[in-house]
Amino acid sequence: MRIEEFDYTLPRSLIAQHPSPCRGESRLMVLGRSQGVIEHRNFGDIPDYLNSGDLLVMNNTRVLPARLIGHKETGGRVEILLVPSWNGAKGEWEALVRNAGKVKGGVRIQFGQDVYGELSGVKGGRAKITFTGGRPVEDLLREAGHIPLPPYIKREDEPLDRERYQTVIAEKDGSIAAPTAGLHFTQSMIRTLREKGVKITFITLHIGPGTFTPVKAEEVEEHRMDQEWVEITEEASEEIEETRMRGKRVIAVGTTTTRALESFSDREGRIKPGRAHVSLFIHPPYYFRAVDGLVTNFHLPKSTLIMLVSAFAGRDLILSAYQDAVKRKYHFYSYGDAMLIL
Repeated sequence: MRIEEFDYTLPRSLIAQHPSPCRGESRLMVLGRSQGVIEHRNFGDIPDYLNSGDLLVMNNTRVLPARLIGHKETGGRVEILLVPSWNGAKGEWEALVRNAGKVKGGVRIQFGQDVYGELSGVKGGRAKITFTGGRPVEDLLREAGHIPLPPYIKREDEPLDRERYQTVIAEKDGSIAAPTAGLHFTQSMIRTLREKGVKITFITLHIGPGTFTPVKAEEVEEHRMDQEWVEITEEASEEIEETRMRGKRVIAVGTTTTRALESFSDREGRIKPGRAHVSLFIHPPYYFRAVDGLVTNFHLPKSTLIMLVSAFAGRDLILSAYQDAVKRKYHFYSYGDAMLIL
């Protein structure tokens, strides 16, 4: 398939620049795959569509305040986005360097009073960075790091983003972008779902720089995904298996959860526990083995994310739904409105 088959026109005014005034108060579009039905609701209505015994699977990764601003010895400003290494070597970092053409390998950057970083292997906007100084990098991030808002949010991060660009179930540090479908859920909503008998379990997928990488290949099949680190616990694996044995639905919250489950699934849809780097690229045609429903946001044109939801619901239905969302002035992307696909 050609990348142009996943394009659509979106007015810039519909790209959400801030979160909704209150978490959980976004709009919700509901898609019924079997009959192509589209409904328009509020996100707080989502319990109406889930049944006792259904299982929600959520990504409990936590976004790091990984955007750092430092200065070269010459005084020049340098902005980097740190990416943790998940190969088991503690303290290793990759850096995405803004305006990398102006930064050479070996340059020394000062972050605050007592932390320095030296870049090496600068290529294609990426580099390795080695830190020296009197305190751990994690402390530096907590004190001086900025929330890495996506590039289509045209403003600086604000204190509110530390709360709202993080899910209420975030637990494990490691992402440089939020699993945005999970941003809509409140603790109150989670309690309501559990009281209804809906089960909830958690997996971890640490979102890496691939989330910002555009598809440059003309043919979709030629694109390659960056690896991202996933952990699925034995408890989560057992809950998914029990749900399937009871004939109930597994609902993935987000495309990251979907890719994690499908990556760890066998042909019968059984999920094996474990930890691994995954790079599964889901696009049409694709047979889903582990996921029966999907909570997601509205995604960028020609992105791997719109390809995934097109594989799940059908490209024609997705593009029709997106056109309807534009007409009805839904808000798009990370801080935008939500979609439930069943």
